[in-house]
Amino acid sequence: MSDLDIQIPTAFDPFADANAEDSGAGAKDYVHIRIQQRNGRKSLTTVQGLKKEFSYNKILKDLKKEFCCNGTVVQDPELGQVIQLQGDQRKNVSTFLVQAGIVKKENIKIHGF
Repeated sequence: MSDLDIQIPTAFDPFADANAEDSGAGAKDYVHIRIQQRNGRKSLTTVQGLKKEFSYNKILKDLKKEFCCNGTVVQDPELGQVIQLQGDQRKNVSTFLVQAGIVKKENIKIHGF
C-alpha cells in the first residue's frame, strides 16, 4: 500500500486565476463601447475605459465633428470619465479609435443588442 500514491481530492476554485492580483488575464485594459436605449428610437452610445492621459474633451470634439452628433463627457463616481454620444455610434466610434491610434482593435469590446 505504501508504493501507491493516493491523491485526496481538494476543493477546486475555477476562478482562482482570475482573482489573482498578478494574473496576466486582467492586465488588458479594455475600452467598452455600449448603447443605452432611451425612449422610443432614441439611444445613447457610451465609451468608457480610455486611458487617463488622453484629453476626453478633444476626443469628444473630434467624434462630434466626424459623426455629426451631439455628446458630452460625464464624470461617474465608479467608472471615472465616460463619453456619451447621441445615437447608435458603436461601430463608428470603434473604427475611429483604431484609426486615430488611441486603442488597438483587440482591446475594444462592443456591447449591446
